[in-house]
Amino acid sequence: MMRKASLILLSAAAGAALTLFVTQPRSVLMGSSARAATSDTYRQLNLFGDVFERVRSDYVEKPDDSKLIESAVSGMLSGLDPHSSYMDAKSFRDMQVQTRGEFGGLGIEVTMEDGLVKVVSPIDDTPASKAGILANDVITNLDDEAVQGLTLNQAVDKMRGPIGTKIKLKIIRKGQDNPIDVTLVRDNIRVRSVRSHVEADDIAYVRITTFNEQTTEGLKKSIADLRSQIGDKLKGYIIDLRNNPGGLLEEAVTVSDTFLDRGEIVSTRGRNAEETQRRSAHPGDLTKGKPVVVLINGGSASASEIVAGALQDHKRATLIGTRSFGKGSVQTIIPLGSGNGALRLTTARYYTPSGRSIQAKGIVPDIEVLQDVPDELKSRTDTKGEASLRGHLRNGTDEKTGSQSYVPPDAKNDKALKMADDLLHGIKINASSQASRDKAAIEKPADKAAN
Repeated sequence: MMRKASLILLSAAAGAALTLFVTQPRSVLMGSSARAATSDTYRQLNLFGDVFERVRSDYVEKPDDSKLIESAVSGMLSGLDPHSSYMDAKSFRDMQVQTRGEFGGLGIEVTMEDGLVKVVSPIDDTPASKAGILANDVITNLDDEAVQGLTLNQAVDKMRGPIGTKIKLKIIRKGQDNPIDVTLVRDNIRVRSVRSHVEADDIAYVRITTFNEQTTEGLKKSIADLRSQIGDKLKGYIIDLRNNPGGLLEEAVTVSDTFLDRGEIVSTRGRNAEETQRRSAHPGDLTKGKPVVVLINGGSASASEIVAGALQDHKRATLIGTRSFGKGSVQTIIPLGSGNGALRLTTARYYTPSGRSIQAKGIVPDIEVLQDVPDELKSRTDTKGEASLRGHLRNGTDEKTGSQSYVPPDAKNDKALKMADDLLHGIKINASSQASRDKAAIEKPADKAAN
């Protein structure tokens, strides 16, 4: 047998987890039709070789052979579906950093403004926060090199590096007449994929922004912390998956398992029946059966949809918001050897516990809530969804496109969050707004009056 190390990706953006696939050796005996197909394939490969040599010899400028090969591979993969692609060595490394959720760096969230790097927020207990870097600080130089002219990714690459190495930043701070020079020592930085707070004094609110290797650990910590803060008056949990593009399949499974005692979470089915895999929950609901509301919208994709679909099918949570993105496929990351990058290849579809494929359809919430979108943003707040992507995997005739993805920056204007609060407090909702009332996991207690 041959063993092939590969990575499982389940995201509208990127994500991976190590797995092993075992392939059986194939027989060398072929019938006439198989021989004919193989012969035709070799003729096509000869065509590729002829074109490659003609370009190398006759193109107006001497081409880079490696770039020609990469372009050919990229074209082959991108022609399959929107999520299959070739990653060069750097893209592969970046993807691994993203899925690990930790890296050597400074601990600051940054954006680009007027050609300079602006600090959005320092991350607690990191070199940046310990050095006193503040939100809205503007970084003008990195190790005496001007930031002006760099892209945001290039600037971020320069700030990341081996743990224990130094980097000097020149910072402009509002209210300070002169620039500030700060020398930082890079440390191990963990990306915060889970953020939480106490909502309305008695509700545990947890936002999951991506599914990386730190997500389940962060979720469990948040649940423990919030339960300790709120105590016996805890009404329930709001899990916010809005605009979460997905990530690791394994993390989607373990996050779902956090709220379930038993039953299937997800199944994945490839081209061959023997490739079907089913993942099930283990005993132990960390929320101890408390009511759960999950917020989704048009930007909730892939791993987010696995969690939402599993909790909806088991009637463990009420889903509020708008229809999700509809990415129901699984990608495998296949390394191509040292320095050669990797393939991101679509290898399976996934199905919710009830057997639903949400590919190009999305998950319909139990209660649809549309946000009030500012006029200037109305043309830019809907996601077109998986069904709008060229070359997407087809899924029958009832595919859906377009779903609202706007989340108000001020929580007091967030209608979906308000609906979740009301539901957990037992306040009666308009039954006509429910997409499927029999799936709602939370009902108004008989001893409380409607407000």
